Amino acid sequence: MPIEHKHPYAATTRHIRVSVVPTYLDEKSAPADQHFVWAYEVTIENMGSETVQLLSRYWRITDARGEVHEVRGAGVIGEQPMLEPGDRFEYTSGTPLATPSGIMQGTYQMENERGERFDIEIPAFSLDSPYQPVRLH
Repeated sequence: MPIEHKHPYAATTRHIRVSVVPTYLDEKSAPADQHFVWAYEVTIENMGSETVQLLSRYWRITDARGEVHEVRGAGVIGEQPMLEPGDRFEYTSGTPLATPSGIMQGTYQMENERGERFDIEIPAFSLDSPYQPVRLH
């Protein structure tokens, strides 16, 4: 049974809004083998007045043991989308973990029409599965 976070995690940097909805993929996971998989849907919305292009991504993935895995690369899903004012770009990707929960966060490097490069925040979002122990505070 997939666990989906109903309200997106969101962050806005320089009038560019990034929202993320993670979903646990039970059918692709194998908890007995310490293999847990999530999909995450990302929406990037240009709410500003200038055209920008997404050049690269940086992800910081932390599992429940505190181990950090960093991912850097050009574009997203093989694309470097151009976003004019009012445009949105959506894509779905995924990540496996060896623990039943974790946290992802990161940045996208953008470039505007003047050649200025800047980073925008990808909000931190939690990766939750039904196999994580419940902790009472």
